[in-house]
Formats: sequence, structure tokens, C-alpha cells
Amino acid sequence: MTNRSKATTRKVAVATGALSGLVAALVLTFIQVVARLSLGISPPTELIGDRVAPRLSIALFFSMLDFFGGYDQLKQFGVGSATLGQLAIGLVIGAVYGLLSWRAGRDGAEPGEPRHRRPLLLLLAMVAVWSLTSLAVLWPVLATSYRGWPPLTARVVTILFMVVSSMVFAGVLWFGFRLIAARSVTSAGAGSTAGGGSVSRRSLVAGGVGVGLAVATGGVGTALFRRSTFSYDGMQLAGPGIQPITPVDQFYVVTKNVIDPRVAPSSWRLGITGLVDRPLTFDLDELRSMTPVVQETTLSCISNPVGGGLQSNAMWTGVPLAQLLAEAGPGDGVVEVLVTSVDNYTDTFSIDKAMEPTTLVAYEMNGEPLPQRHGFPARILVPGLFGEKNVKWVTTVELVAFNAKGFYEQQGWGPEFVVPTQSRFTEPDLAQPLTLGTVAVLRGTAFAGDRGVAGVEVSVDDGRSWETAELEYSRSPLAWVLWRYDWRPERPGDIPLLVRATDEKGDVQIAEVRDVAPQGATGLHRVMARVQP
Repeated sequence: MTNRSKATTRKVAVATGALSGLVAALVLTFIQVVARLSLGISPPTELIGDRVAPRLSIALFFSMLDFFGGYDQLKQFGVGSATLGQLAIGLVIGAVYGLLSWRAGRDGAEPGEPRHRRPLLLLLAMVAVWSLTSLAVLWPVLATSYRGWPPLTARVVTILFMVVSSMVFAGVLWFGFRLIAARSVTSAGAGSTAGGGSVSRRSLVAGGVGVGLAVATGGVGTALFRRSTFSYDGMQLAGPGIQPITPVDQFYVVTKNVIDPRVAPSSWRLGITGLVDRPLTFDLDELRSMTPVVQETTLSCISNPVGGGLQSNAMWTGVPLAQLLAEAGPGDGVVEVLVTSVDNYTDTFSIDKAMEPTTLVAYEMNGEPLPQRHGFPARILVPGLFGEKNVKWVTTVELVAFNAKGFYEQQGWGPEFVVPTQSRFTEPDLAQPLTLGTVAVLRGTAFAGDRGVAGVEVSVDDGRSWETAELEYSRSPLAWVLWRYDWRPERPGDIPLLVRATDEKGDVQIAEVRDVAPQGATGLHRVMARVQP
């Protein structure tokens, strides 16, 4: 065989291997998407985002949000790039296998000889290294289960799935290469025009299979996309027309997930672990059998800017976390509780906060079971702390004797997560001008965490003087108030309006402007009203 023929055969072998590897990676991706859709098993292409995100600094995190145009776009980029990376790895492994097979054929190895088996062994070694590296890198997040399995079960299932799916990848690559290459690639001395034609025809078939897999994966992916959080992640509640109790479908939503959990109640358990005398596990029926507490509580996101709508109010039903902890028997030296969700989101708060009677494991919202997007079957409710501490889809409460760091705490958020006193205007729509001498009804909300709102004041002269607003709704110190102020404009032009609240401890809302990162925004909501004659 001439050098040119050898080079051509080598290129054919590498190309054949690359095609086989790409088809095998498409099979792998298809299996992962189906498993995610049907079993809630998170694939590596999704887990890598949860592994990386907590390690991003706040500055880098916000820079990426700005670059990609928002959190949803960043999440789409993360999953998309990880999927393309997986396809690229499959292609490279296939190309290397093709080259190794060509070399074995060039050396005259016959089927059954060690040199002939060497490419297969090296293929298995490459896939094993890929699989073991993925397991090692993703180990902290392998307990993720979007179906709601307990952490240990979820970890075992995820590991088994990753191992089995990598074996399927290797098998499809090997079989595809043998099917396409036949004799012409694997035995350099057996090449023929007929063999070459066979490779071409089989390559077309393999390419068609690959296209079919891509279409099938896209179809299943479309079903997953319909479940995605992109239609509601970042949904805000803004006026006018804000109700005292926020309807569930209007309650603000922030989530780290591309697709939120759909927990099966039969699979879900809540574990009380860590430094306890008696580790306990509760299912949903056991929680519901306990004496319920119904509690009005407002939640506010740490990313909510001054005057923003990432804040809502609801009636929650659940059981005090302190009751469950008391049954487990907290040990000596406990300083925090580390709460973990089925999606492997984590957060922390002090043991003192956990033992307050208002800290709940909630399973109902406005008298109905929690919606999936709000944490079904149960979530933690921690009045006075920002929303990220109110962990949804909770599966484990671990008592620890050290200062643990949650998902976003690892980015550098905090260390203070107490909601500062906040107030805002919600109506009227100031895009429309007001009329001189005609009463304009100003309305809004005010919230002071778990300290309660004692009063609200409005300024119509840019803060030089303040007038008391009427509290139209004020029911719970854990919830917001709705306020009203009747204002009759006395001069035309653009007039700045300010609002501030005072909590029940007598502390006036902080006027100093502070950004949302790292401890939540402060400052007074200032809007401009245009008054015309």
C-alpha cells in the first residue's frame, strides 16, 4: 500500500471513528434527556451548572448576567454549552478510537489477537476516565433528584445511571465503528473499492441515524423546555391592584433551575440529621397529621431592588421546625441548620432562628398544597430572612456545629440576610399625568421582615417634610402592610415623591442607598409625578 493510500485510509478511519463517536454521544444525550423527563435524574450537562455557580464570585456572576442578558439566558448557555461539550468529547473519543483501530489494522493484527483488542481496551479506558472524572467533579451534587428521592437513594441512582449510560456510549461507538468500517478500515491490507463504497453507504446510514437521534432528542428536549422555568423565573408582583394576600399564580418566583423539581410525594422524605440524638425521617402524611399552624408571612428576594416586585404575601400552613427538631433532640454545640433541597440547593440559618415558633416546614399556600414552583411537597419558611433562606422542596435539615455556607453564600452573599425595612409606591400609574387640584390616591406596600410595620410616611417635597399615610391593611408583624395617602397636588410640574416606613421597634427605614449585593438593597423609593393644570 502506498503512503498516499495509507494516509487516505487513516483519514477515513479517523473520520469514521469521529462519526461513530458523535452518534454515540447523541445516543447518550437522548438517554439523558429521557431520564430527566421521566425519572427526574439530572444529567452531567445540568449538574455542572450547580457545581460551578456557587463558586462564581458575585462580581463575576453579575458580569455574566449582564453579558448574557439575564439569569435565564445564562442558564440556557450553561446547559447548551455543556451539551455541545459532551458531543465534542464523544467525537474526539471516537476519532482516537478510529486512529487506534487503523494502526492495529496497519500492523497486521487479526481478530482475536491482543493488538486487535487493544483499541477496544483503550476505548473502554477513555470512557472510564471520562466517567470517573465526571463522578469526581460532580460528587457534591450527585444527590440531586428532581423526582424527590432521599439524598442517599438519589446519589446511588445518579451514579448508576452515569455508569450505565457511559457503557452504552462505549458500546454504541464500538458497534457503530465496526458497522461502518467493516473490513476496509480495520484491516489496511484488505481495502478495496467495494469496501470503500461500503464505508460510504454505511456512513450515510450512520449520519442518518445521527440526524434521527438529534431530531428525537430535540423532540424530547422540547417537552422538557415546556416544563422549563423560563416562563416564570424572575416573575415580579407590581401594582396597581396588589391584593393583601397574593394569589398563588401571581406570587413572585426566583429559581436557580432550568427545570424545577416535580416531586413524587411517595418518594419524598424529610430527614432531620446531623448533631441530633435521634435522626428522624418524616413523610408528607406524617407532617399533615401533626397539629397545623396557619401563618401569614411575606417573602422578599435578596435581589429585589428598591421599589421592586420580587416580594409577595401568602397564608402558609405547616408545622414548626422546632417541633421536629425537639423530637430529634439537638446535640450540644449546634450553631446552625444546613437545609438541603431535592435539587441540591442548600442554605443555612442559626439554630436560634430554627427554634423560633414562626419558622415552619410549610406544605400549604393559601389553603392549597404548595404548587410545584413554590416547593411542593414542603418548604422551609423563615420569617424575617430573605427568600433564599426559605428553601423550597426541602429534603434534609442537618444540625451542624460550624458556620456552613449555602449555595449563594458561597458566592459571597451576606453575611447579613435579615430583610431591612422596605416600602414602595404601587399606584397610580405615574406614566399618566396627574391633574392639579384633584386628589390622587397614592398606594403601596411596606414590609419590615419579622419586626412589623408601625407606620408609613409620604413626602411630596423630595424629603423636606413627611405626612402620615393610612394603613389600609395590617394583619401580621410577619407580613407587609398596604398603605394609602390622598394627595392633592398644589403646583404643576414634575414633583418627586418619596415613601418610608417605620418598624414596630421604632426604627425608621434606612435612607442610605445600598445595592442588592451582597446583603440586599436599602434606600427610599423615589418616583416622579407629572402634574398638569
